[in-house]
Amino acid sequence: MKRNENIIPLSKDHHFGLLCSWKIRQGLRKEIEISRIKDYILYFWNHHLKKHFSEEEEILFLYLEDEYTLRIQREHQQIKDIVSQISSSENTSLISGFANLLEQHIRFEEREWFPHLEEKLEASILEKIGKELNDIHTEEKDDYEDEFWK
Repeated sequence: MKRNENIIPLSKDHHFGLLCSWKIRQGLRKEIEISRIKDYILYFWNHHLKKHFSEEEEILFLYLEDEYTLRIQREHQQIKDIVSQISSSENTSLISGFANLLEQHIRFEEREWFPHLEEKLEASILEKIGKELNDIHTEEKDDYEDEFWK
């Protein structure tokens, strides 16, 4: 799907989020020690997802407040809550729930929210968003050392 160039950095982040969900599912399927998967989730949250959420909330939310934005806000909070629960638990269903919620959230953003923003926002606003993202966004890299999913 063609994405407006100004929000491509966030779409690229989504690739790593989907990969995160896949890795978690692989680890669960292979019956990897839950603490290893939990450590990865906490790493991914602290090094990638928290910053990504912040960029969306601090930049995109400013330009269009509607039912899509409210849904994204709710989902961000749900994901934050589940990460907090995972940090003090090794509950397999929480870990599986995180993977599912993250994937569903990303798919909604890519298939519904971003196209909605591209349709509703003027080109000049999208360019402003692109400049703001360019100032604060860093390229994601997947360098987690414990490749439990392999």
